[in-house]
Amino acid sequence: MKPTVTHILFTTDLSENSTYALTHAASMAKATGAKLHVLHVVEPLSDDARITIQMFMQDDASRAKAMGTRHEHAKAILAERQKNFWAALPEEDKGVRDLVESIEIVDGYPAEVILRRAKELQCDLIVLGAHDHGFSQTFLGTVAKRVLRRADIPTLVVPYKASE
Repeated sequence: MKPTVTHILFTTDLSENSTYALTHAASMAKATGAKLHVLHVVEPLSDDARITIQMFMQDDASRAKAMGTRHEHAKAILAERQKNFWAALPEEDKGVRDLVESIEIVDGYPAEVILRRAKELQCDLIVLGAHDHGFSQTFLGTVAKRVLRRADIPTLVVPYKASE
């Protein structure tokens, strides 16, 4: 029996490679008719970053604004990347955009949020991009490794592809 894919969770770190990974997610959605969910996770600030912000931004309102700006910046980048991606598709593939059911930005630890949202959205597949770190680190990012270790649904990690 052939498994059915009805919902695909595409996760993006907003890197250039994530657009390449979106091509695979969109292609799979088109081939299966699955709904596509787009997710970006904004990681919590490190303790050092929080302390630095507190030291240099004594005013609570300024600190809150800086934190909000972080989220708005991610939202703007995601919107721009989505706009460019869909505009660049060939005419015969434009209908894939109609398969996008949700686009969201969530605060939290990426692997945990990805796995939780995949379950909540009843996804059958997770698609995410790998990183290009060079020889000193692995090609799979920490988030991809954590998702792969703990996912109970198929997970596609799209390898890094240098821009042409």
